[in-house]
Amino acid sequence: MRIFVTGGCGFIGSNFVRFLLREGKDVEVTNFDALTYAGNLENLAGVEEHPRYRFLKGSITDREAVDAALRTGFDIVYNFAAESHVDRSLYEPHVFLDTNVRGTAVLLEAALKAKVKRFVQISTDEVYGSLGSDGLFTETTPLKPSSPYSAAKAAADLWVLAYHHTFGADVVVTRSSNNYGPFQFPEKLVPLFISNAVDGNALPVYGDGRQVRDWLFVEDNCRAIELAGLRGRAGEVYNIGGRAERENLAVTKAILRAVGKPETLIQYVKDRPGHDRRYALDIAKIEGELGWKPAVAFEDGLKRTVEWYLGHREWWSRVKSGAYREYYAKHYGAAL
Repeated sequence: MRIFVTGGCGFIGSNFVRFLLREGKDVEVTNFDALTYAGNLENLAGVEEHPRYRFLKGSITDREAVDAALRTGFDIVYNFAAESHVDRSLYEPHVFLDTNVRGTAVLLEAALKAKVKRFVQISTDEVYGSLGSDGLFTETTPLKPSSPYSAAKAAADLWVLAYHHTFGADVVVTRSSNNYGPFQFPEKLVPLFISNAVDGNALPVYGDGRQVRDWLFVEDNCRAIELAGLRGRAGEVYNIGGRAERENLAVTKAILRAVGKPETLIQYVKDRPGHDRRYALDIAKIEGELGWKPAVAFEDGLKRTVEWYLGHREWWSRVKSGAYREYYAKHYGAAL
């Protein structure tokens, strides 16, 4: 099976590439990534020479590059490529519109032209907006995004699903809760707070820290995404959650305990605009239809994640300093 992964140098994408090469002996993976700030080739160090792996540098907004890349023939496209950090979307919303909406449209059209069998759109629970203290988001919950990031992802989801309804395209959309694990860019809560704590720096907590998120270990998400691509029903959405709701403040304190640092490092900062209070997903559909369920408990996943970051200080230090971007030129002999 020939798999085309976009955004495979990002956090979830790189974990997915590693998962496919590790678990699928008959899978060939092509990774198409623009290497923007969060695309880090070091996330796939050791994979470059794998006989079933190929890297192509390119943006999903570049119609000619996407057409050329898909022309060789693929069975499934997994679209991870996206601008994904809410905070950044508050300052450069147009970038999110361009990549997340127009890029998805370009990629989907190219996939149909190249007769790719299935297109899997990787999305987020944030498209549903903010949830009250009770209840869960289902796949039929109306979309009510709160940020430019989530609005762009919602638009992309609807575009993909419209192609199924109008043109009969074989598409699947996955929406996952907050992922955490190895190789996550240290602007997100878990890696930022681990690395800050290690260095004895403040951990900036938005507002009162009582925002609730459902936490999902990235390897669990990879398993679910692969299943959705292989066995999901065309035109369907599948929620993927960890059944591990935690307040941000509780996660922050758990990280400090794991690193052995005091809670005095917590620094409360002004809440960001439009900050959603709670996300939580109903995952009965993917459990019932595809037989998937989260396998890694939050406490175990956080322990594994902290241990990974403690053992890979050079990786996150290079990411925080920007030096990771030198890796492309060093390994491939070309400037970014």
